[in-house]
Amino acid sequence: MRLIADWLNSFPELKENSDLAWRSLAAKAMRMQVKRGSVLFRDGDACNAYVLVISGSVRVQKIDPQGHEIVLYRVEEGQSCMLTTTCLLGNHHYPAEGVAETDVDIVSLPLGVFHEALSKSPQFMRFVMANIGNRISELMLLLEDVAFGRKDVRLAAFLLKHAAKRGNIVEMTHRQLAVELGTAREVVSRLIKDFERKGLVNLGRNRITILQLDLIRDIANRDRD
Repeated sequence: MRLIADWLNSFPELKENSDLAWRSLAAKAMRMQVKRGSVLFRDGDACNAYVLVISGSVRVQKIDPQGHEIVLYRVEEGQSCMLTTTCLLGNHHYPAEGVAETDVDIVSLPLGVFHEALSKSPQFMRFVMANIGNRISELMLLLEDVAFGRKDVRLAAFLLKHAAKRGNIVEMTHRQLAVELGTAREVVSRLIKDFERKGLVNLGRNRITILQLDLIRDIANRDRD
């Protein structure tokens, strides 16, 4: 059982699950490493396993026929993929794709094992349902943001969030920003240029440096006033 405990350390709720059925089924989990840039699943693929991320980040995104993308959410350490779960429960194919943003360490429960664990372990079922609930809440916020949020406000908020990790610098192309914000690249380029003209940011090659942090914060908080 030592190997089971190794990956369960990333999932406290599952580690504390004392159901004998769950402990037995957890032994059938398969652990694997996925390289950065690998596609874990594509739109239309069959779903055959319940996936948990031990470390790294998987970007789940939707691409329309014209090639426009929007990031739905990310699956990171200690999380499961909601689309994978709902596809398994409803016997559906994937409606989006998942791409490894970093090298990813994952563990998966084969389809049959997943369904058996749901039926035999109430604690595992609660874990699965709680993860679905959390993701639905996040997706509702995304939907509200895309549908009703002002794009300059959303861009400012995004820059603040990500620049804080890199000393007021965001290393990202306009296309990548558009994907994150769920809008067209041309819209992002226009907004960024407007920020630059106002002296709020400095633009480099695939790099945005925030020059006026307080003013960017004011824009980000505009709809809250």
